[in-house]
Amino acid sequence: MATNYTNLNELRAQKKILKQEIESLEDILTFKSKKESLSAITHGFTDKYLKETVEPDGEVKLSLDTQNIMREVADGLKDTVSKKNILNLANDSVHSGLLENTIRMGAVALVGNFAKKSIMNKNWKKKIIGLALVYLVPYALRFIRKKLDDYQKNKTTSSLEKLI
Repeated sequence: MATNYTNLNELRAQKKILKQEIESLEDILTFKSKKESLSAITHGFTDKYLKETVEPDGEVKLSLDTQNIMREVADGLKDTVSKKNILNLANDSVHSGLLENTIRMGAVALVGNFAKKSIMNKNWKKKIIGLALVYLVPYALRFIRKKLDDYQKNKTTSSLEKLI
């Protein structure tokens, strides 16, 4: 297990090499070069997303490489939304509820913006409409949703009874 050295100079050379390796590892782990340290910790995963820029005062600054990130996102979207995958994407999004959630968020944003503009308007009628959108519409939507759920349950039950 122990290495035998023939003379003291070999041992000193080996010691010097080990000290240099330890110093280089300390430099990496003490974040003197942030990009190299993150690269060592993440095994090179962050290399393509980070870039080092030199400030006019000579300071090295670490920043995100947004061009490369956007390129990666665009490539991923191209792969996902290729002509062959459009139908699969639509089916997957419908099954996962992504489409439903997107429509809900869009509707909430539109109604919210309209209500905000209406409340800020000088006309008192539009202010009342904006307040009604904020306070009354959520109750109305819950009531409608409850009625639709009940209707759907009744239809499902009646269709199952017909099958049996």
